[in-house]
Amino acid sequence: MPTEKEKMIAGELYNALDEQLSTERTNARILLLQLNNADPADTEKLNTTLKALIPNAGQDLWIQPPFYCDYGYNIEAGDKVFFNFNCVVLDVMKVTIGSRTLFGPNVQIYTAMHPVNHAERATGLEFAKPIVIGEDVWVGGSAVICPGVTIGSRSIIGAGSVVTRDIPENVFAAGNPCRVIRAIE
Repeated sequence: MPTEKEKMIAGELYNALDEQLSTERTNARILLLQLNNADPADTEKLNTTLKALIPNAGQDLWIQPPFYCDYGYNIEAGDKVFFNFNCVVLDVMKVTIGSRTLFGPNVQIYTAMHPVNHAERATGLEFAKPIVIGEDVWVGGSAVICPGVTIGSRSIIGAGSVVTRDIPENVFAAGNPCRVIRAIE
């Protein structure tokens, strides 16, 4: 029988109140508290906390606190990824971010989902879909990236957009729902 964590990682319905998952979220909250309240001049402590919170990050991950996530270990970031102030990553499932990708303030990245059927939703079970964001992407402030979305490399997502479906490479996309506006070089 798979554990609730194994079900979560597989994208199956799982119980988020499971003891192991609750403990892991609490551990992430402790690290987030340290990160969000750290002395900005204490780069050694910031880097140590970031490595503990997001162990699957490349070189030079830069996060402007405050920052929030569920687990941290489901975020896989390339080199030189930047998160501006007040970003949220609900990393119930894997969030893959390519190198040199930039997130404006208040960007929200959601992998978590709840069942559409009310009776199933009432059980308290949930599931997730992974998100993939390519290299050299720029996501404007207050954009929302929904579960299961892929954003192609070198694309730009306009501020305030709600990305509900895949966005190809090398485009400027914006709106609610987000749609391709034009190709970029």
